Amino acid sequence: MARPGAYPPETLSETSKVCASKADRAPPIASLVICGLEMRFSQRLRRGWLTNIPTELLSGVLVALALIPEAIGFSIVAGVDPKVGLYASFSIACVTAVVGGRPAMISAATASTAVLMITLVRDHGLQYLFAATVLMGVIQIAAGTLRLGLLMKFVSRSVITGFVNALAILIFLAQLPQLSHVGWETYAMVGAGLAIIYLFPYVTRRVPSALVSIIVLTGFTIFSGIKLRTVGDMGELPSSLPFFAIPQVPFTLETLRIILPYSLTLAAVGLLESLLTASIVDDMTDTGSDKNRECVGQGVANFVTGFLGAMGGCAMIGQSVINVTAGARTRLSTFFAGAFLLFLIVVLGEWVKQIPMAALVAVMIMVSISTFNWSSIINLRSHPLSSSVVMLATVVVVVATRDLSMGVLTGVVLSGVFFAAKVARLLGITTDRSEDGREITYYITGQVFFASSNSLVDAFDYTDVPERVRIDVSNAHFWDITAIGALDDIVLKLRRHGAKVEVIGLNEASATMVERFATHHKPTAERHQG
Repeated sequence: MARPGAYPPETLSETSKVCASKADRAPPIASLVICGLEMRFSQRLRRGWLTNIPTELLSGVLVALALIPEAIGFSIVAGVDPKVGLYASFSIACVTAVVGGRPAMISAATASTAVLMITLVRDHGLQYLFAATVLMGVIQIAAGTLRLGLLMKFVSRSVITGFVNALAILIFLAQLPQLSHVGWETYAMVGAGLAIIYLFPYVTRRVPSALVSIIVLTGFTIFSGIKLRTVGDMGELPSSLPFFAIPQVPFTLETLRIILPYSLTLAAVGLLESLLTASIVDDMTDTGSDKNRECVGQGVANFVTGFLGAMGGCAMIGQSVINVTAGARTRLSTFFAGAFLLFLIVVLGEWVKQIPMAALVAVMIMVSISTFNWSSIINLRSHPLSSSVVMLATVVVVVATRDLSMGVLTGVVLSGVFFAAKVARLLGITTDRSEDGREITYYITGQVFFASSNSLVDAFDYTDVPERVRIDVSNAHFWDITAIGALDDIVLKLRRHGAKVEVIGLNEASATMVERFATHHKPTAERHQG
């Protein structure tokens, strides 16, 4: 018999009915806690994993197919066996799906991390790479724990746009080797693939058109007997599952000295690309993500991957765009992409080898076109010049150096310089001289910091100095010691000309800075000036 005041069972959801049944057999407070936890877990599971399952699974299949040639290619770049990159893509995708902060984002082995491993593998061997990957994960977990994901707030929209456009260009350029020294059949197949990708949605959107393109072109190639470059030509696919193994390196400070610089660089580049990609997926899906959790998730994934005999990685904007464009929105698509990738290479390897590279090239060309922010070209005429310069500089540096971190760093530095210059120009100085000419008041308005401090000093007249000078900073704020130093210079210069100087209107924060760092109000002021 239900307790008095309980909800009628017919008014409850299935989960609530189970809770109501348990509540009848448990103490009131305990039953409330149990039901609340169960309902919350059920809601999070449904929202994060069990929404639109067919679309999520099909998107995962498409991503898994697109991951294979890239993982092999990145392994070759790093100078390791193809299975190292393939195992990494499986592991990182599955782990970040569970513990990452951005649902539907794909993480795997990437070019940006692969290029950083070349010298480590060449000079010290594969086992040191695995050890560096484990340490890379530890560093990223620490970064997430320290909430360094909040640093994304300082990356401007212009930098993100430049990052996106640069990656789109790099994705397209990466396809050119597959289009060089080939017959007309390859170009025809790529064209047919693009036609299917863009036209099939007019038939139905229930199945990703890119997946249909791969299936159709593969079937046509197999049955027609056309000789084309295939996935099997990229490298040997593994036939066994990865297994847990501790990296075979000496546990000494010398080993740490060798791998630490690589691990720090890998962690920084991996987090930078992952957080930028997460922001892009946020915009594409109109949803938010937990950047600090993503840092931890990337770290856990790389930590696990190092013990599976694989290389480190991070988020992939190209594969993430494929996933989201195909309709994926939950963690299920990411997890299934990693799991299905392993199934493809271990169980269906003989079939996967026959997929023509032209089919995958068509998909990646579509990705580059979809990724590029075409409106940014039109906006060059209407957006502020500084924003356009930041965007273009980011694109040029990334494309020229193939280094994403250098491009983003360039954009962030330029954004900071332009912002500082803009704020510095907002500094205003007006004067009010008494009728008898014995007193003058300077009214300072705006932000005083390193970029505007020289303008503040130059605004004062040191040739015609009256007996009394009042500096009213009620509408100003002093931000740094450069600003405080400028105030010292002004006061001491005026005093040397015989004026009695008074500074009024300091807000609390500025007054604290003056009290701590200024010298003009101290008895030893003249000696400090000298």
